[in-house]
Amino acid sequence: MSLNDLVHESLKKINYPGFSRDIVSFGLVKGVSVANGSAGIDLELTSHNPKVAAELKQACEAAAQSIEGVNRAMVQVKMPPAGQATTGNAPAQARAVPGIAKIVAVASGKGGVGKSTCSVNLACALAQGGLSVGLMDCDIYGPSVPLMMGIHEKPVVSPAQKMVPLSSHGVKLMSMGFLMPGDEPVIWRGPMIMRTVQQFVMDVDWGELDVLLVDLPPGTGDAQLSLCQTVPLDGGVVVTTPQEASLGVVRKGIGMFEKVNVPILGIVENMSYFTAPNGDRVEIFGHGGGAREAQNQGTAFLGEIPIFVEIREGGDSGVPVVMSNPKNEPATAFTNLANSLRDVLF
Repeated sequence: MSLNDLVHESLKKINYPGFSRDIVSFGLVKGVSVANGSAGIDLELTSHNPKVAAELKQACEAAAQSIEGVNRAMVQVKMPPAGQATTGNAPAQARAVPGIAKIVAVASGKGGVGKSTCSVNLACALAQGGLSVGLMDCDIYGPSVPLMMGIHEKPVVSPAQKMVPLSSHGVKLMSMGFLMPGDEPVIWRGPMIMRTVQQFVMDVDWGELDVLLVDLPPGTGDAQLSLCQTVPLDGGVVVTTPQEASLGVVRKGIGMFEKVNVPILGIVENMSYFTAPNGDRVEIFGHGGGAREAQNQGTAFLGEIPIFVEIREGGDSGVPVVMSNPKNEPATAFTNLANSLRDVLF
């Protein structure tokens, strides 16, 4: 390898602050040259953040000087002017999606907290409230929106070469579950997931929407990062269960949104309690953890969703409880949640 190549390889070990992806794969390294023991490195950032620029400059200098034959390094960092519209700390500038007024991500720090159940019922409740709503299933590995919304067709492609979202219960939908046959697993690396998420946003004919809800997979991985890079999110909703095991991971999810400058719209406590047939209230996972965490984080507590058999039955049958029986207690819990979200969003 030449010295140029060795320096370039060393830069791949430098992750963008707050992310697990390196600055080379982000496309931020625009040039590397080595002559007479001196390395020149050109970086071009897409957000104006002097702290990040200084951190990357120092890291690049150290990486280059760790190569035998390189005695010094000169790093030039180019940033857009202060005030230019960017995604804050995010390494790539997001683009607005024409026709979509608001984009909200529904996230959870861990799996099994009922995030997708909340997403589909929330989408249906918002649609029942008169809004034009889309729901994008961003869980590439385990899409559940097709089952919960009761639709399994394949989307068609419009004359403009865009996928036309399917529609169920008054909500426009897009999911990997519509594109992959049966139970075939998706075995993809990060870059393929990133491209798919970007296509679901930019290459789908969503039309005019008041709000697009994005059902994220659990955790803080490639899908979340791709979404934050692709579109300017108007906020994130975090779903948790009451116990500390769930809340501890929720804080990581909130930290992820903060890293990419996405405001937290609020926290939802799912599986809040269960009412036994004899009328006793049973707090299986504890109670009140979501409200306390919202207070600690200085964000809104959007509401609590108790455990109801009807909610599970609705998800399994493809008819969310908000649609099957909109006046019963399980449905009104999601309607109240939708009203709370609407209040903080619009």
